[in-house]
Amino acid sequence: METFGKLTSLAGDLLYTWILIPLLLGLGIYFTFKIKAGQITNIGHAKNLITAKPKDENAISPFKAFTISAASHIGTGNVVGVAAAISVGGPGSIFWMWITALIGGASAFVENTLGQIFKEESEDGAFKGGPAFYINKTMKRPHLAKLFSIIICIVYGFMFNAMQSNTIASGFANSFSTSPWILGLIVMVVVGFVIFGGIKRISEITSLVVPVMAIAYIGLVIFVLITNITKVPVMFTIIFEDAFNLKAGFGGLFGTAILNGVKRGLFSNEAGMGAVPNASAVADVSHPAKQGLIQALGVYLDSILICSATAFVIILAGEEVYLNPNLQGLDITQAALATEIGPWAQHFLTFCVLMFSFSSIIGNYYYGENNILSMNLGKKELAIYRFMVLSFVFLGSIGDFSIVWNTGDIFMGIMAIINLFILMVIGRCAVATYYDYQKQLKQGKDPVFNPSDIKELRPYLDEITAWDNPSENI
Repeated sequence: METFGKLTSLAGDLLYTWILIPLLLGLGIYFTFKIKAGQITNIGHAKNLITAKPKDENAISPFKAFTISAASHIGTGNVVGVAAAISVGGPGSIFWMWITALIGGASAFVENTLGQIFKEESEDGAFKGGPAFYINKTMKRPHLAKLFSIIICIVYGFMFNAMQSNTIASGFANSFSTSPWILGLIVMVVVGFVIFGGIKRISEITSLVVPVMAIAYIGLVIFVLITNITKVPVMFTIIFEDAFNLKAGFGGLFGTAILNGVKRGLFSNEAGMGAVPNASAVADVSHPAKQGLIQALGVYLDSILICSATAFVIILAGEEVYLNPNLQGLDITQAALATEIGPWAQHFLTFCVLMFSFSSIIGNYYYGENNILSMNLGKKELAIYRFMVLSFVFLGSIGDFSIVWNTGDIFMGIMAIINLFILMVIGRCAVATYYDYQKQLKQGKDPVFNPSDIKELRPYLDEITAWDNPSENI
């Protein structure tokens, strides 16, 4: 088993370092160029879009769809991954995380816009969509779409959720000596209540939990910054000075690959990975580019706001914390908080990890459910999948699932590569949709999507079924 763990770890490192990371960064730069950095210049506009109300008051709003995806990718990687990157690459690594996030916002825009364009309406009136849908509709590769769906169901629904529940159990065992069996049962029951309520209940819960956990965590960091206000200018100086030496550059781009890293941390925002469109496609908007811009904003919430919050606390605590060879990952963040505000911070961080991990379990589950639907499986199969997810949540609480991460990372890498190659082929559709949106904005309109107005979409009009009158005005 130890040999298997080493082999999967090596395979994962090679896959991410030599294939996935270059693809993610390369496509991010390419799409940034194609939309003229629209993912950055439209940040203010996207903040206004996020609070828009859907036409149908019973539909999933842009904000609720946003929180489903945020629930999944704002997780323990924001706490553990950042600490690992700084301990390996120094404080300057956070600068490279910022740059990577700004670039990744373009890929996020493209894949989420595609998810909206090719979404479908479910039997209950809600929308469903994601890479499996736009792969099948544009490439006519049902087997490839099914492979993508199977991978995401297994990786997110089972493997990653087992690890999230394991993190919750470990945190509470360390802080309160809570029995993993008891905690596992409690988490399993609460998760079951949420996921058996369907997408409407999932969106209601995430729209409540995500803002609370983000505000609580950031509020604590603001307190730390205020109480160390004289050190803040020095902190930023350290970040920028350290950003341009070789060690920091490597740590920023690859540091989260060390100790649960790139594969779980740096790309915790999942831009371009093919996961987030499964959630964003459920939103009821008047134009696909709206949700694309909103989800690009989600990248910045995750990698710039939440990750920076962790980084600031760690850097302010000093080298004696983040360079301590006896501290790793979560231990570094706990020690940093204890240094700044006292030992009670460990308990506070435990509850933060609880919220982060619980919300991730819900978001991860929905990615799986959406892909169960993409394979046209029925209610019986969905119920079986839900029970299997709950069993992994419980088993993750009581077992050692560390080896599952390596295997899960490899499968997630394969899933991401499939999505990235598809984006290379059909990304132009999202780019053209962006310019259609911008054209209507300049005309003073609230943009409305008519795919027949966009030349790049005309070959796919028969597959664009969730929008009104797609074949008119050709």
